[in-house]
Amino acid sequence: MPPGTGISVFFPAYNDAPSLPGLIENTFKTLNALDLDYEVIVVNDGSHDETAQVLERLQKTWGPRLRVITHPENRGYGGALRSGFANATRDLVFYTDGDSQYDVRELPLLLEKLSPAVGLVNGYKTRRQDPWHRIFIGAVYNQFARLLFRIRIRDIDCDFRLVRRSLVENLQLESTSGTICVELVRKIEASGCGVAEVPVSHYPRLYGRSQFFRWKSLLTTFRQLCRLYWRLVLRPAFSAAPQAPLGHENTPHRPASRN
Repeated sequence: MPPGTGISVFFPAYNDAPSLPGLIENTFKTLNALDLDYEVIVVNDGSHDETAQVLERLQKTWGPRLRVITHPENRGYGGALRSGFANATRDLVFYTDGDSQYDVRELPLLLEKLSPAVGLVNGYKTRRQDPWHRIFIGAVYNQFARLLFRIRIRDIDCDFRLVRRSLVENLQLESTSGTICVELVRKIEASGCGVAEVPVSHYPRLYGRSQFFRWKSLLTTFRQLCRLYWRLVLRPAFSAAPQAPLGHENTPHRPASRN
């Protein structure tokens, strides 16, 4: 890693109060062991449990290197990620979910794969630790998104990612739901930037429930996926198609009359 490299670590949190103390402690222990300048950010996305109070106590414990971004109302997973990226100030940005289903102590595995040619390091779950219906829905969504958007990475649904901030700043992310992961990876792959993958652990959710696997969230995700497909796949294809001059589509060339 070049000298002076810094990393912003952020977590989107929605009603994740019980998991945050352990997550933040492991994060600081992991970062302190690395030779990197760092900051830690939690995006409280309109939580209505004790998340705000827990974060206030954690800020007293860990000081100014723990920053809290608060959304008065829930903006959705995509909205939380966009806030995290917008508030990151270091060269590298890592994020994972605030529910502790991934182990932040595996962050060094992603850093090892980073190189000048690689702009994104994406984790992939070795074994998903979720109820069977979530595993099924997740597998269908993953395969559908990969085929529809021609995405090469194997696990679009793995939110354990390390990316260069300069790369994200140029992407103009728009999604507010979980489709932001598809948008992020698709735009990075389309930019020609190198992508690496690392196997990571996945753990059962101990507290609360996922916001993604609710009918309202699934419908929102489906609608945004359709709009994203139009913006990123269909519209560019139509724009790139050769167009005949207006009024000459089917007009054969005729030589000028000599009379």
